[in-house]
Amino acid sequence: QVQLVESGGGLVQPGGSLRLSCAASGSIFRISTMGWHRQAPGKQRELVAAISSGGNTNYADSVKGRFTISKDNAKNTVYLEMNSLSPEDTAVYYCNADLQRTYYRPREDYWGQGTQVTVSS
Repeated sequence: QVQLVESGGGLVQPGGSLRLSCAASGSIFRISTMGWHRQAPGKQRELVAAISSGGNTNYADSVKGRFTISKDNAKNTVYLEMNSLSPEDTAVYYCNADLQRTYYRPREDYWGQGTQVTVSS
């Protein structure tokens, strides 16, 4: 089995910063892409940022210049550094990984349980 465990969410004031972490564990052969999505109340889940195995990154326009995604391949961990947070960033943030469990299995998508980020004064 594969598990993605997020940490680092919480309450922060506008203009503040938070760092999210997501560690993938279990039977993993290769991770292709890891990323962060978020879902605010009453809205659809949206991609925030993603990073490929080669280190290429992709960001939502709304977070460009404020959020940075990075990864530690040795730890199968992805991070999301969030700066200049605003109330519009309030959401549940979900980690996901596109990975193969073995050489012979196709790529599959796995999701974490989500971590709440609340930006409020």
